[in-house]
Amino acid sequence: MSGNGQVASLGNPLFAAGTAVEPAALTILDTTLRDGEQSPGVALSADDKLAIARQLARLRVDVIEAGFPFSSPGDHAAVRAIAEQIDGPIIAGLSRCFPADVRQCADALAPAARARIHVFIGTSPIHRDSQLRMSQAEVLERVVSMTALAKTFRDDVEFSPMDASRTEPEYLADIVAGCIDAGATTVNLPDTVGYATPDEWRGLIEWLQARVPSLATVTLSVHCHNDLGLAVANSLASVRAGARQVETCVNGIGERAGNAALEEVAMATRLHPEVFGVATQLDHSQLYRTSRLVSQLTGMVVQPNKAVVGANAFAHHSGIHQDGILKDRRTFEIMEAAEVGAGSTLVLGKLSGRHALRNRLEQLGYALDEEELKRAFVRFKELADRKRDVTDRDLEAVVADERRTGDERYRLEHLQVSCGTQLRPTATVRMLLPDGLSHEAAAIGDGPVDAAYRAIQSLCQVDGELEEFAVQAVTGGIDAIGEVSVRLHHDGARAAGHGADTDIIVAAARAYVHALNRMADGLASGDRPTPETAGSAAASGR
Repeated sequence: MSGNGQVASLGNPLFAAGTAVEPAALTILDTTLRDGEQSPGVALSADDKLAIARQLARLRVDVIEAGFPFSSPGDHAAVRAIAEQIDGPIIAGLSRCFPADVRQCADALAPAARARIHVFIGTSPIHRDSQLRMSQAEVLERVVSMTALAKTFRDDVEFSPMDASRTEPEYLADIVAGCIDAGATTVNLPDTVGYATPDEWRGLIEWLQARVPSLATVTLSVHCHNDLGLAVANSLASVRAGARQVETCVNGIGERAGNAALEEVAMATRLHPEVFGVATQLDHSQLYRTSRLVSQLTGMVVQPNKAVVGANAFAHHSGIHQDGILKDRRTFEIMEAAEVGAGSTLVLGKLSGRHALRNRLEQLGYALDEEELKRAFVRFKELADRKRDVTDRDLEAVVADERRTGDERYRLEHLQVSCGTQLRPTATVRMLLPDGLSHEAAAIGDGPVDAAYRAIQSLCQVDGELEEFAVQAVTGGIDAIGEVSVRLHHDGARAAGHGADTDIIVAAARAYVHALNRMADGLASGDRPTPETAGSAAASGR
């Protein structure tokens, strides 16, 4: 069951009947495309952002914070594209408390039927004195004037006092009252550096509500970081204190140690209506797929023991646990894999046709054009010849991999490696290059992957320094698809790449070529923060 209905699930049978009180609506603002992209090494293209935004809409989040339009031309264009093409959720853009930022944000959001301008400024003494060089009075005046300016463009305005957890309480109350008087409809309290503990964070929220009566007229929101591993705990404590919007990131990604994980907040409130008294409108069956998509496009691998969406979240290896599960799933499970969409359906094999593949992909939420379907079908047939059964997770890996090969500068056509205990690892690579011709190169390396990468580098002439290399299996078994995620650095630019194949060396080569293509596109477009906006991007962690 999806949506905001109360369920007994497999949790505590004492609460199986739910609560007698109608739950309040909890708004989920997802900032994966803004704060999540600020994760070190992550650089999402406009197409990546659109793909994630479409999936967030399927997940039925209430608000998508699409980016920080003033930070770069590329981010402005991406926010505008999302505003034009995504229906359903409110589309939000982030803005510093500067007139140019607010106007750029309003311009990027102009096509959206429902949009929100989200303005912020640092309010703690550390931010006022060290970063802004502004007095309390100056910051308060800026808050009021920029909230009022945002209000001239959109009725829906959110304000965040950055580093609220380290701001003097009385001054924070003045800031909150001022922004509400200026027209803010949502007041967001950020624990920007993840310093607060649940008890003190809940205490601050309750104190503010008593101190600022006008808070009852707007939506109270929280944005918690995970520096001490307390982001989800603080967010849930906020809900119990009366917050009715929680800001999250898929997989808990974000600045430094990340943000409150969307999937964890979603399932905790879903399974404990008697504790939190709220319900979201999320389609929980889309949680796992959303996690996978974000992981693939950001290159940030989800740890196996990650709550709700990790590979081991529903795995049972202990004999005692397995015995209990066979007798009654409630012994060691509080939710079923299918609830979050983690169930894998074996439906296709080597005799399946293109029509069956298209139908299954549409059920999974993929809308492929004819050229994309053609490439995906070829890869599917190749995979089906090597695997007896092709799972939904296999299909997702293949389609995600193939959709990246549409308009590439460099395309991998052929790879052959030789290696062994008595052999120097050697790789021969053939690639289609921007001149429209196929070129070959061979190289020796410390291992087969290193040899393949050296050969690819010699052809592409882009010396991308490898910062991160991660491998994981999509499904179990010796014939499993392997996924490789890489992160490259070159000439001040970073790019992530992803590849999938039953041959892990081929997957590694695909990932490297994908990252080189993204890096080359970024260098060609010059889409980097300008010196004047680079600081603003770094300062937007909230």
